[in-house]
Amino acid sequence: MKNKNLHNIKSAGFKTPKDYFESFDDKIFSKLNKENHLESIKKTGFKVPDDYFESLDEHILDNNLSEKETKVIQLFCKRNLVYISSIAAAILLLFNLSIFENTPSFNTLDIETVENYILDENISSYEIAALLSDEHEENIIIDYSIDEDNIEEYLLNNADIEALMIE
Repeated sequence: MKNKNLHNIKSAGFKTPKDYFESFDDKIFSKLNKENHLESIKKTGFKVPDDYFESLDEHILDNNLSEKETKVIQLFCKRNLVYISSIAAAILLLFNLSIFENTPSFNTLDIETVENYILDENISSYEIAALLSDEHEENIIIDYSIDEDNIEEYLLNNADIEALMIE
């Protein structure tokens, strides 16, 4: 039957005889009230071999106590142990390699990043000087173009002339 026609089915397909449920209780009670009904049954429908229950214990013990070779399955097989240890070693090696390490070098740092760090951290010039060694001092070349006009303008605006005269 196709699923498309299921909504067209109007009957369930089961039928009961007329007045079945009205007389059902009476029929059952009449059969239960007959005491000789159960006595008339002579066979139970089950057949047991002769002396079955007397020899049952011996039969079970003979089957279970006989030495049969049983197959032993080891919990940790050598092959499985090798597989697991090789996977663990590969994972350990992967994490110990320097693939994931991203240490910055001075060549990859931007000048702006270094300047922002120095400004934000309030590092003094004495601390910066302490970090520089004699090797670095040789490589530092200050190339400022200073004109006499710039020096004169700076001294007029920022310096105290009387203090300079006293020195």
